[in-house]
Amino acid sequence: MPVLEVAREAGVTTLTLNRPEAMNALSAELRAAIESSFRELAAEDPPQPVVLTGAGRAFCAGLDLKELSSAGLGSTGGADMIQAVRDFPGPVIAAVNGHAITGGFELALACDFIVASTGALFADTHARVGILPGWGLSQKLPRMVGIGRAKELAFTGNFLDAERALAWGLVNRVTSPEELLPTCRALAADSLDCEPETLREYKGLIDAGFAEPYGQSLALEARRSAKHARRVTADAIAERRESVQRRGRTQAGG
Repeated sequence: MPVLEVAREAGVTTLTLNRPEAMNALSAELRAAIESSFRELAAEDPPQPVVLTGAGRAFCAGLDLKELSSAGLGSTGGADMIQAVRDFPGPVIAAVNGHAITGGFELALACDFIVASTGALFADTHARVGILPGWGLSQKLPRMVGIGRAKELAFTGNFLDAERALAWGLVNRVTSPEELLPTCRALAADSLDCEPETLREYKGLIDAGFAEPYGQSLALEARRSAKHARRVTADAIAERRESVQRRGRTQAGG
C-alpha cells in the first residue's frame, strides 16, 4: 500500500497519510511522498485545491521516533516537505481526523486552515521529546492562539481537544467524524468558483503580509493591489458579475 494515497474527485484532490498502524508517523518515505506530491500538484494549471487528512485514528503522530532513534535528527528532511505545502499556490485544508502531535501539529499548521472532527486532539511534545520545533510551530501557533496559550501547550505537552481548539481560534470548524471529509471537500470545491490567478495571488498576499508588521503589510497590499488592478479589465468584471450575484442570492436564500 502507498504511504500517501492520492484521490481526485470533482476538481478536488484528497491526500491521505496512509500509515495507520504507526498513527501516520512521518517516516522518511512519507515525508518524501508529501513533498513530491505537493510539488507535482503545484505544477498543474490551475492547481486543484487539496484536502490533507490521515487514515485510521490519527491525522499524524509526528516524526517517526522509532526511525529517528537509529537514523538521528539529521535525517529528517522535513523542512522541504513543509515548504512544499506552504509553497502550494492553491488552497490546502487540513482535515484533522484524530491525533495531530508535534510534527503532525506542524503539518496541520502549514495548511491554509484546519477543520477538525470531534475526535481531533492536538499536542506539542517537542520539549518532552527533547527537540526544538523547526517547521514553524513556535512562530505560527502564538500568532493564531496567543502567546500564553501557545506556551501552555509547549510547556506541558498536554492535549488540546477539538472544542477548545475551536474556541481558541486554532481550527475553523468542528464536525462529526462522518462529516469531516465531506465538509472539507465542499469548502475546497467552493474555491473552484474563484478566478484562479486572483486566488493564487490572494493566497500569496495573505501569507506574505502575515510575516510582516501591520504597517508594512498594509503597504504590501496597496502595492500588489495596484499592480493587479492594472491587469483587470471592465469586461472581465462584467463577465463574472452575474455568477457572483447568483451565488450571493443562493446563499442568502433569495
